Amino acid sequence: MPLHVPPAPAPALRSVLTALGSPTAVREARTPSLLHAQGPATPELPLPVHVLDGVDSAGVPATRLAGWRFLIRCGDRAVAAAETMLTPDGWAFSRFFEGPYVAATERALRQAETVAQPYQPRLLSIPGLYMLALWLHGDCTADGATGHPAATDLLVPLAPAPPGIAAHRPHQVAELLPVLTHRVTPAPLLGSPA
Repeated sequence: MPLHVPPAPAPALRSVLTALGSPTAVREARTPSLLHAQGPATPELPLPVHVLDGVDSAGVPATRLAGWRFLIRCGDRAVAAAETMLTPDGWAFSRFFEGPYVAATERALRQAETVAQPYQPRLLSIPGLYMLALWLHGDCTADGATGHPAATDLLVPLAPAPPGIAAHRPHQVAELLPVLTHRVTPAPLLGSPA
């Protein structure tokens, strides 16, 4: 398998395990798939979630770690996801959720496993486009919590992707990033100086 999943911080995993063991947390999560799951639910494939805050004048993307996401597996498929966030007291459980990004993440990871080159999987959120992408980082030994997308890393937009961006099609960062930043950058107002 060419994917080298970075290890999640132990307190993040513990917080998800504690939440999964709490009937109140599961019941109040509004995730019917998790609530009605048959068999044990286990957190798998921890992925660091980075947020794209912008691109500097040299074209280097500025990202920050927002949390860790775990796919929650029951049987042979992921039924939900759990997120953790960093608080002043350390890593804490944030929420359970379900929806199209859970299946899209699982699909993109399966697709990435067929690529010959090894990668470290991460998630990249682009809030200005309401977009999430699987970020395949070329340095498998890197700390998953740090760094920024390299020009040769791959981004795989997850479905649903914004109009005009094909979901589940891998793009090199150098190819896709200019398109994303152009779409996020607001157009100048009519009559305003350029």
